Amino acid sequence: MTKIDALRRLLLPCFCPATATTVTVTTATTTKKRLSTSLRDDISQNDNSQSPNDNDQDSPSSYSPATTVTAAQPRPSKSMVIGTIFGHRRGHVWFCIQHDRLSSKPFLLLEFPILTHQLVNEMRFGLVRIALECDRSDLGSCPLRSVPVWTMYCNGRKLGFAARRKASDRVRLLLKTMQSTTVGAGVMPSGFGSSDSEEIMYMRANYEHVVGNADSESFHLINPDECPSQELSVFLLRSSIGVSN
Repeated sequence: MTKIDALRRLLLPCFCPATATTVTVTTATTTKKRLSTSLRDDISQNDNSQSPNDNDQDSPSSYSPATTVTAAQPRPSKSMVIGTIFGHRRGHVWFCIQHDRLSSKPFLLLEFPILTHQLVNEMRFGLVRIALECDRSDLGSCPLRSVPVWTMYCNGRKLGFAARRKASDRVRLLLKTMQSTTVGAGVMPSGFGSSDSEEIMYMRANYEHVVGNADSESFHLINPDECPSQELSVFLLRSSIGVSN
């Protein structure tokens, strides 16, 4: 009897966890069935509640759900564009947005007050958020991307004013040279497109373009899967307070 008692002490702890596991699995399975059943009941109830409205098409109350859906707020529209950040090492940063890489005419070209090497230092921390704000009442009616001057903030710090620019022949040549590049970074040799002796640094990537409304747009860097995470976003914001004054 002593040997049998000893075997019981050794074997019972081995079987007890298995029994508990079986109970747990059974309980989880039962819970899952209940959830799926409740969802099916909801669907059937909705179908039954909607069937009288479907049969009575001449009733004015049948059009009330459609009116509610129409009154909902529109969702922001999203699209993919190509963004290029470039500039001399000790010069200002330029931000260029194109619909496709074959177009040498950007639909948005901005000159930032931040210097190129300063932006590179900011990007080393992995998070860069550039906010361009406009609070001038006389610019409230023009298209958002046509605003000529913006107040620029980088990671919460006010740096000065960003300006909208037209693409010069030099900028067009630069974009034409990078037509075969969709994603990448590098350095243009000194004297490219002009007599300047300083090199041009650039970073080119896909951006998600989000249009919130007539007073807000944003561009968000899309990282390739094989590259480390780098968050970079540019926001265009027009203050409603300034517009209303």
